[in-house]
Amino acid sequence: MHLLRFSALALCTCAALSMNAEVRLPNALSDHAVLQRERPIHIWGWATPGAHLTAHFHAQTALAEADTLGKWSLYLQPESAGGPYTLTIAGDGPEKTLADLLVGDVWLASGQSNMEFPLAGFTGAPLKDQDKEIAAATNPKLRLLLIDHKTSDFPVNDVKGTWTLCTPETAKAFSAVAYFFGREIASREDVPIGLIDSTWGGTPADSWTSLDTLGSDPALLPAFASRAHFADEQTDLDATIAAEKQQDAAAATVGKAAPKHPWHPYETSWEPASLYNGMIAPLTPLTLKGFLWYQGETNSAHDRAPYYGHLFGAMIGDWRAHFAQGNLPFLFAQISSFDSPGEDWGTVRDQQRRTLAVANTAMAVTLDVGTADNVHPPDKQTVGARFALAARALAYGERVTYSGPAFLQATAELSKEGKTSLRVWFAHAEGLTSRGKTLSGFEVAGADHHFIPAQAMIEGNTVIVNSASLSAPVYVRYGWAGVVTAWIYNADGLPASTFTSEQNLTH
Repeated sequence: MHLLRFSALALCTCAALSMNAEVRLPNALSDHAVLQRERPIHIWGWATPGAHLTAHFHAQTALAEADTLGKWSLYLQPESAGGPYTLTIAGDGPEKTLADLLVGDVWLASGQSNMEFPLAGFTGAPLKDQDKEIAAATNPKLRLLLIDHKTSDFPVNDVKGTWTLCTPETAKAFSAVAYFFGREIASREDVPIGLIDSTWGGTPADSWTSLDTLGSDPALLPAFASRAHFADEQTDLDATIAAEKQQDAAAATVGKAAPKHPWHPYETSWEPASLYNGMIAPLTPLTLKGFLWYQGETNSAHDRAPYYGHLFGAMIGDWRAHFAQGNLPFLFAQISSFDSPGEDWGTVRDQQRRTLAVANTAMAVTLDVGTADNVHPPDKQTVGARFALAARALAYGERVTYSGPAFLQATAELSKEGKTSLRVWFAHAEGLTSRGKTLSGFEVAGADHHFIPAQAMIEGNTVIVNSASLSAPVYVRYGWAGVVTAWIYNADGLPASTFTSEQNLTH
């Protein structure tokens, strides 16, 4: 009897050891993955504590040892674009093999719903040429990694979702902006492109920034103040959620739209650092080419908008610090036109423009592809193409124009009749044109910062603005309204950004 018990215990112990003695890799490293070319390639994972591991990839061999928690890490020498290759990790239980790996460029796309917006569109918001684009989405140069939504109170070390081939079936659920960007870059650079879609609609930038940064900068206290205000209103949160689930179900049974909730989309997704912890932190060991970002609508409330520039710039620095690969290119979209009374979209767009002061950043202007009645414009192809232009310049060193007319300064001029106008100067303004439309969207203000509509006229590569009811304009701004209906372009067909000549937006 004792011998049977001992034998059973021995078998269980051996089984447990066998189960533990297995190399595990993160889901960000799976079959079909793209590994970053021309930089040290980071490979990491978990094994039995103290295990000695050997990695084989292409013509390379590298060694690693698991620490007391079983974590291990190694770097492969930089590789040129190519593949498919196989990676094997041996030395602890069964050999671990990853197949069909390509070496190319890896881009991480993040933000809220306009980046999350898939090729299949959203309900009530289809993609332009949706069926045609999905049918044509087979692309052997593209690989896709779609990250599941996850919030966390602390940084986690893995994600759900693994790399897939780019097919109509996988692409239709993937970020349309990221897909169009990747398709363009893969075609022009003739290298494999890995795209990571880590997005969640209706979420603020605060949630995508780590506590390391939020908690070390007093200027970012508004993020915690907003959360505190939100928390104070959620005394009956559990009951509210239960009631709204019932309302949603009741609405669905009679074919009605679900009621709007006081928060969107899920309350923990608004908690500072929660999305960084759950959806960015586990990706930070990856070697990347750069970032794509499309967000800002959720930070457009009047209490958040004036601080968005500081928060956004801090978030860029935060990600770069955690990925620890220098000033990786950070490309972002300026939020588009949308009729949203009560929101301060002009301020957010201008705060985004000011973030261009951060090194190695570029902005894709989207004012001219917005729709007044839908926050999710259908034309994601243009947005992806403008991202690609920026990447070609910043990341790939091409001499291409990637910016529309960019505000430089406004200078006062006195006419013969004694009337004062402001001349607006731009960079990237060669061939300035309104494409036959009467210029609108310009406003001027005196020293009191009270803006009124202004007349505007293109003169060479500048714009002259004035108002009959303001004799001495001091400030000028453009595209400040939620909806902008007339645009100015340069000769390369790129539109001007929202801007104001004011220095301080919190006056």
